[in-house]
Amino acid sequence: MSTQLDELLLRSLAPSVLAVLVRRGADFATAEDAVQDALVEAVRVWPAGPPRDPKGWLVTVAWRRFIDATRADAARRRREELVDEEPEPGPAPGVDDTLQLYFLCAHPSLAPSSAVALTLRAVGGLTTRQIARAYLVPEATMAQRISRAKRSVSGVRFDQPGDVATVLRVLYLVFNEGYSGDVDLAAEAIRLTRQLAAAIDHPEVAGLLALMLLHFARRAARTAPDGSLVPLAEQDRSRWDTASIAEGVEILQAALARDRLGEFQAQAAIAALHADAPTAEETDWVQIVEWYDELVRLTDSPVVRLNRAVAVGQADGPRAGLAALAELDDSLPRHAAVAAYLHDLDGDLATAARLYAEAARHAPDLAERDHLTRQAARLNARRSR
Repeated sequence: MSTQLDELLLRSLAPSVLAVLVRRGADFATAEDAVQDALVEAVRVWPAGPPRDPKGWLVTVAWRRFIDATRADAARRRREELVDEEPEPGPAPGVDDTLQLYFLCAHPSLAPSSAVALTLRAVGGLTTRQIARAYLVPEATMAQRISRAKRSVSGVRFDQPGDVATVLRVLYLVFNEGYSGDVDLAAEAIRLTRQLAAAIDHPEVAGLLALMLLHFARRAARTAPDGSLVPLAEQDRSRWDTASIAEGVEILQAALARDRLGEFQAQAAIAALHADAPTAEETDWVQIVEWYDELVRLTDSPVVRLNRAVAVGQADGPRAGLAALAELDDSLPRHAAVAAYLHDLDGDLATAARLYAEAARHAPDLAERDHLTRQAARLNARRSR
């Protein structure tokens, strides 16, 4: 086996191995540590001779690690009766409880950041160090966050029904983190969502997977060689991944055909309309506004209304977009950026330049700040001619 194949296989097996231990009665925190120990052991010994049943091997090693940890903890002697009978090594059970792990890691008692970290660790099979690097925090900080999250869910019954919407929110948060360090979180979110889609037949799971694929397809065109942001209208569409677009559209169409519309399906429909346009000028903005209307109905989110104002400005003209924007609280994140864009479309260069500069001061990251600053400079240069 190659090193890369080993890593992919181990990460794909980790959640189902953890599920077996929890199903046998292991507490979540100790079981998760035992699985991580088994994964480390596999990396060490598999290159010399991979097992015929990788999952069964991991279950056996992880269960032994769990037994060792439990017996070594004097405060948990009451569990000795549980672990005295060690199952004999053999094929792993065919039942896959991975879906329950998703629900457990997205438990309502956890803060979103903790739910994301625990999902990446327990379901994604990433190490604490990898997760810490991806989120640009010290490893010790991430270890504490994950440890607290594991303690929070250790008492939760494994057979309790979970909330699909909460799981999808966690996966969406992972996807939106994008890429940093040595872990591509956007790709990891797609992998996990594929796994979830294989385990549960739900149109919103399919909708989220389609949305991720459609956004991910534009990734290569989103930044210039110097790292600066490239707005959607200016992107080189020949660099978009047509295979990901086709897959995303196919998944979305199948989900929409079930007539159980949810917000991720509606977002994916908007992304599909952008992907379908050969040029920015040929974008079907009227239909995009209609999908935003559906999103408003489903979520009543101020952020959705903000994005809808942009679409209205494209479909019905900048004055109409500004009228839609006027209905929203101007303290909303990115409100100034949207206002600047619409005034720019309307030809009010002075107001647009001022608003771009204001938006730049409140930008959430360096790339967006630089982009908005350049927009302000562009308009100020035009005004001075």
